[in-house]
Amino acid sequence: MESSAAPRGNNGHDTPLAAGFTDPVHDAQACFRTIMHVMARPGTRQTLQVGDLTPPEPLTPVAAAIALTLFDYDTPVWLDRALMQSEAVKAFLRFHTGASILPEPVNAAFALVIEPQSMISLASFNQGSAEYPDQSTTVVLTGQVFDKARTVTLEGPGIKTKTSFSTGPTPPVFWDQVISNNRQFPRGIDLIFAGKTEIAALPRSTRVTLTET
Repeated sequence: MESSAAPRGNNGHDTPLAAGFTDPVHDAQACFRTIMHVMARPGTRQTLQVGDLTPPEPLTPVAAAIALTLFDYDTPVWLDRALMQSEAVKAFLRFHTGASILPEPVNAAFALVIEPQSMISLASFNQGSAEYPDQSTTVVLTGQVFDKARTVTLEGPGIKTKTSFSTGPTPPVFWDQVISNNRQFPRGIDLIFAGKTEIAALPRSTRVTLTET
């Protein structure tokens, strides 16, 4: 739960902190519905309403809204290098969500990636287990631009027949990794793609085929 108190900085004075949701309960509920919609319908895009949310850079408003919606005090989170280097980002996430930030991706329930083109391997994250597949990591890739990258074909739950999907930037071997990840189902990570205003998702149940170029 968000707090309205300002944390104290290392200099002993109150340090202004970027505000969270204007209406934490209502805003989080609206964002949660949007996230669940794209998870239930892989490859579809929905606008995520972020209001006046202005997190510290390099965290984007859409990524911040996802974090404020899904993270809480019981959530272990991993941040990529650029985010880990920002004390302001870590303070924002800790203060508004209570989440613990971990150094190892394999122990994280969620991962925020601000530099997806150089992200670590998907195999580095928690893949879940046969008994508890839902304990795998959900990876959020930010800065995504849809329809301007390699196109893949999606099949599976939530898709009537087949649908095309395109997003980037991603690493050169990203889609090969996604295919290997989804072959593990019910184990495997889930993916959320965060653009400037829209989000999309690929749950681990989705089958991915590379489209010939």
